[in-house]
Amino acid sequence: MQSRRHSESESDETGIDLAPMLDFVLNLLIFFIITTSFIKEAGITVNKQQALTAESKESGNILIAIRPNGDIWMEKRRVDIREVRQVIERFHIERAEDTVVIIADKESQTNVLTQVMDQVKLGGISEVSIATAPVPG
Repeated sequence: MQSRRHSESESDETGIDLAPMLDFVLNLLIFFIITTSFIKEAGITVNKQQALTAESKESGNILIAIRPNGDIWMEKRRVDIREVRQVIERFHIERAEDTVVIIADKESQTNVLTQVMDQVKLGGISEVSIATAPVPG
């Protein structure tokens, strides 16, 4: 009888403790949630104009893309020029230190770019940058 009890207690102790693995997986999940919330995208791909004076700037919080046909994209959705100011005002209330980067396609019209810049400044954000691509070489 005693040998039987001894073998039962040994089998109880041979299990794998999953708590450290679950802690690790939870930490990974939290890390991925935090890092993906900081990635900002305008929602479309744009061919930027090349410029000799292009500088790398990582501080743009709000991205606005302008397509060749004049479509304006913010936060992965198409917006009308009349909506730009309202969206910027909402972002400016949430985070007053935000800056705007306008990514205009090299085939887009200048008047759309200037209208978007005006709407951004009327929305309360004075720091507006225009994204360009560096000249290769």
